[in-house]
Amino acid sequence: MFMNNRDLFWNSDIDSIKKGYIYDDDKAEYICLICGKKYEEGIIYPQGDKLYDAERTMKSHIIKEHNSVFDYLINMDKRYTGLTDVQRQMLKYFYMDLSDKEIVKKQGSGSTSTIRNHRFKLNEKEKQAKVFLAIMELLKEDKVNREDFVDIHKGATMVDDRYAITEEERRKVLKNYFNKDGKLDILPSKEKKKIIILKNIVENFNNNKKYTEKEINIILKRIYEDYVTIRRYLIQYGFMKRTKDCKYYWINS
Repeated sequence: MFMNNRDLFWNSDIDSIKKGYIYDDDKAEYICLICGKKYEEGIIYPQGDKLYDAERTMKSHIIKEHNSVFDYLINMDKRYTGLTDVQRQMLKYFYMDLSDKEIVKKQGSGSTSTIRNHRFKLNEKEKQAKVFLAIMELLKEDKVNREDFVDIHKGATMVDDRYAITEEERRKVLKNYFNKDGKLDILPSKEKKKIIILKNIVENFNNNKKYTEKEINIILKRIYEDYVTIRRYLIQYGFMKRTKDCKYYWINS
């Protein structure tokens, strides 16, 4: 089954997410979970005046292009991390290994007791997260009456019950609205169905490429005759981004 980079990220275990990449046994390649960059096992890649194997090159790529996995994760949207702005900043300070006194000095306000309180609350949040993960793992082991929900795309502007989409719903909508040639017969008016349609359409684009408006139109025309409306909805619902002059478009991943 085709799996885009967002799916790869959310289907990866914690250890892989911490590393920022996975290894695909079937294709013998390392895949960056942040941007989708791939390095093939068995090939030596030049890095400046040095030569690295595929995995070492992937580690170098993450540092060079993404600074660190921590930096990427800590800056993810609040709906993914569950962190407040204050908690996010505290974790950045802790990651820098600053003492409580150094953090107070850097902030220019507060007290060491306030910082210690933040440390305590974040430690409690970690314990809660472990228990919650254990609960969810046990829930997944019970296959009876369990519904798999489709991942919410990163650019979703307002997450509500429109995004409570099960895999069964997704399959049914795609079957009803797309013909055997992959063309969209009609664009549904119901929001949930529209989101399912747009999520499917956006998979026709490469995560790591910037497209001109002309290139976008060519791809969308093959799917639906009113390609202008589809293009507008892809932006409106946060599936894609574009420059202010509408010259370039790219996946919001």
